[in-house]
Amino acid sequence: MNLELRDRVFLITGGSDGLGLGLARKLVEEGSRVAICGRDRDRLDRAQVLLGTDALCRQADVTKAAQLDAFIDETLSRFGRLDGAVNNAGRSAGGSIDDSQDELWREDYELKVISALHVSRRVLGALEESSGSIVNVLSVYARAPGANSTPTSASRAAGLALTKALANEVGPRGVRVNAILIGLIESDQWVRRAKDSGVDLQEFYKNLVKGSKIPLGRIGRAEEFADLAAFLLSPRASYITGVGVSIDGGLSPVI
Repeated sequence: MNLELRDRVFLITGGSDGLGLGLARKLVEEGSRVAICGRDRDRLDRAQVLLGTDALCRQADVTKAAQLDAFIDETLSRFGRLDGAVNNAGRSAGGSIDDSQDELWREDYELKVISALHVSRRVLGALEESSGSIVNVLSVYARAPGANSTPTSASRAAGLALTKALANEVGPRGVRVNAILIGLIESDQWVRRAKDSGVDLQEFYKNLVKGSKIPLGRIGRAEEFADLAAFLLSPRASYITGVGVSIDGGLSPVI
């Protein structure tokens, strides 16, 4: 299928490694131009090599509005247009509500909800011109939170509500807004955790799958996420908006 992505421009937060970088590489393969941001300079430098000199790779903390604005402004100035924005920045933060601290909740909400709101608000004008779209990367916990899953599950649920509300608001302006709810997908986050635990990566993944009882019996691949995200960003998904699509191998107990 031709996704019709050649010469289109996409912005991705949290794009210096993991799923964000995997999506950026997929979009470049499809002929798109990409702008990514992240906090770690070394990861951004490695991403620049992988994505090529045409890609914009900038250091920015999405919880800092001024840094985020500078990244968005540079993207629009450099490429002259924007066809899609992916709010991917985030991290896993799960624990007991009883033992949690208010500050952790505030930080998680700033990272995952306020940053996505800020990006979305800033790029709507450009996306209206291109009939573009927004994709919010969330978690299956947004729909089915388990014990010890907060504050992530609460923040992701807010992200899902934001997705639907914004889709209803900007649909008449020709802008689509969707969410991807991920389950267990290969990412650098898991690589780092396996290394910190002193466990072989494949054994680490095997244990994750066993503990989660995923019906398909394996962890998802980053390229599978990238394929779905690229489709939702593309004109081939022109009548899809306001939905959350799970990619979890059947893990979530709800549809």
